[in-house]
Amino acid sequence: MFCKNCGSEIDDKAVVCPKCGVAQGKATQVSPDDAPNMGFAFLSFLIPIVGLILYLMWHETYPLKAKSCGKGAIIGFIVAVIGGILISVISSCVMASYVSSLY
Repeated sequence: MFCKNCGSEIDDKAVVCPKCGVAQGKATQVSPDDAPNMGFAFLSFLIPIVGLILYLMWHETYPLKAKSCGKGAIIGFIVAVIGGILISVISSCVMASYVSSLY
């Protein structure tokens, strides 16, 4: 069985995950071919909304794949926000220098 929170493998009769401490409750059916997938993580990095959708679809049946998609989406979102801020600052500096050169 796998932890429903962190995705680590735990004993089938475990009530609490020894790694993260989250109560397990009822066991979920986890697919045996669950593994982190770099392809889906990269796709989630490029298009964070896809990563969010994949995470929500897979968080119970494919916890490791869902976790990699979620991480990719979060990192992609953060990079996009930082990139947007940098582009805004650089473009405003360029426009300010252009306007000041006119007068």
